Amino acid sequence: MTDGSATTVQKKKTNEKYISSSRSPQVAGKRDRDQEREAQHWIETVIGEKFPAGYVYEDCLRDGILLCRLMNRLSPGIVPKINTSGGDYKMMDNINQFQKACIKYGVADVDLFQTTDLWDRKNVALVTTTIFAVGRAHPEFRGPYLGPRPAEENRREFTEEQLRAGEGLIGLQAGSNKGATQAGLNFGATRKILLGK
Repeated sequence: MTDGSATTVQKKKTNEKYISSSRSPQVAGKRDRDQEREAQHWIETVIGEKFPAGYVYEDCLRDGILLCRLMNRLSPGIVPKINTSGGDYKMMDNINQFQKACIKYGVADVDLFQTTDLWDRKNVALVTTTIFAVGRAHPEFRGPYLGPRPAEENRREFTEEQLRAGEGLIGLQAGSNKGATQAGLNFGATRKILLGK
């Protein structure tokens, strides 16, 4: 086989694996293809290059190169060295560097995926969640945004008269307050305190 046909066979195997894993109820239920497309479009826009054609979303991110380039575009120099060649450990190191850069950038630890989530394709939905967390970590970033636009301050000024007028009102967010008494309520037996045991 030539190198070109070997690449084609590898792409087909990757797509077959993708199709079979997407039929799994555990994996398919978690993933949101629209969010993945939105995250992919955002990454492509920020870094200025398209994902490689013929590869699925998680395979393009799997080596960590695009993720590291994304972080360096958002915060130049935050990932000091991106491994573009080498074995699996070099590529997994890229993912680890991306995660460290996310923490420096301001992403909360709870929003980060584990390396195996992406490398072994165990939880691609969490990878997408992390990308969305990166997209909202710095609202002052003036590039393209990911997800809902962050809220802007909407300061309002009230007069003393308006503030006093609101003090006499009973808020009805939880429903009606008509007949709101505790009469007839019984929450079980009273508490018995046993001494000496």
